[in-house]
Amino acid sequence: MESSIQATKQRFGIIGNSATLNRAIEKAIQVSPTDISVLVTGESGVGKESIPKIIHQLSHRKHNKYIAVNCGAIPEGTIDSELFGHEKGAFTGATATRNGYFEVADGGTIFLDEVGELPLTTQVRLLRVLENGEFIKVGSSKVQKTNVRIVAATNVNMFEAIKKEKFREDLYYRLSTVEINLPPLRERQEDIHLLFRKFASDFALKYKMPTIKLSDDAVQDLIKYRWSGNIRQLRNVAEQVSVLEQNRAISADTLRGYLPSGTSNLPAVIKTTKSESDFSSEREILYKVLFDMKADLNDLKKLTMELMKNGNTKDVEKDNEGLIEKIYGDNDDDETLEDLQVLAIPQKAETKKTYTTETNDKYHFAEEIEEEETLSLHDKELELIKKSLERHSGKRKLAAEELGISERTLYRKIKQFDL
Repeated sequence: MESSIQATKQRFGIIGNSATLNRAIEKAIQVSPTDISVLVTGESGVGKESIPKIIHQLSHRKHNKYIAVNCGAIPEGTIDSELFGHEKGAFTGATATRNGYFEVADGGTIFLDEVGELPLTTQVRLLRVLENGEFIKVGSSKVQKTNVRIVAATNVNMFEAIKKEKFREDLYYRLSTVEINLPPLRERQEDIHLLFRKFASDFALKYKMPTIKLSDDAVQDLIKYRWSGNIRQLRNVAEQVSVLEQNRAISADTLRGYLPSGTSNLPAVIKTTKSESDFSSEREILYKVLFDMKADLNDLKKLTMELMKNGNTKDVEKDNEGLIEKIYGDNDDDETLEDLQVLAIPQKAETKKTYTTETNDKYHFAEEIEEEETLSLHDKELELIKKSLERHSGKRKLAAEELGISERTLYRKIKQFDL
């Protein structure tokens, strides 16, 4: 197996001798002859894209297509079309039928990078492919078969995503029949200088200049650095130093100028405050509540307008049955629309006469002023309840019968208006 690992690393340009890296490559070699799904995990920049290539090239599917798909780079509205295809006219802009990746790669391998970014609706479709090899194009009703090997990769904490209901638990277990974890660069300290030398040699050849060399102190700083961006960050630093430094002997002070500060090889601090995504989620919930309140208010306005125009009729109650139930809930106490309506709404404004007087030295002048009465529903309802209670000396049962509502509803109104 040791010789197979070394041959595989040489074939696919993988550099490093750490035990964790060798174990990951060994697992990839072992699962290659099978068709089981594989999930590659690890931080961003650790080289997860190398594992699917190994699996495909060492499998019986190596003569068929290998397609790599970055799920995080495809917009949510088009990812179903990209993966499963669409029929002509399925949506605006679908001017022709298109074959998706699962149809094109039939018999081969599909690598789904950043699979943790898939929308939930697409996850359902993917689960069906994994379970029975079936999929349906967007805009079609015809079930199609496909025979593909799926290798997925993610840098997301999948258990945390499942807990937050951003990823389906059943899909996770179907994808991770075998899980291969690639270690971060800070856990492969013996490989860091080896990788840097390889990158420095490549860039010297590319830019036709002498290869840079690190001093002993610079090598120690290189190894102790945390490398949060992993191999990708190490490669970028090697390229910057190779291009920008005239002196090809690199000291520790020179190297530190290319290493971002604040990311030494110390234990990571776990934030206890809410992240920006948590605040974003809370804002979305708040917006939804506000929109729901606005919709309920519009529904209430609609029902009130119906009562004002048509009065309390059976037609109004029947036509607005769903609306009434939505606003007031189920009427467990057999309340009718009569109990819920605004009482005795006048059809038009009434006027009342008031008089004002002015006085001079000899005469008193009286002037008649017409004031338009308010059409406030609240005021009219309050006025009617007060008059009825006064007429019946505060007896709620008699007042309720006169108003045509239940005694319980009247009691609620009394508490509401603080009578």
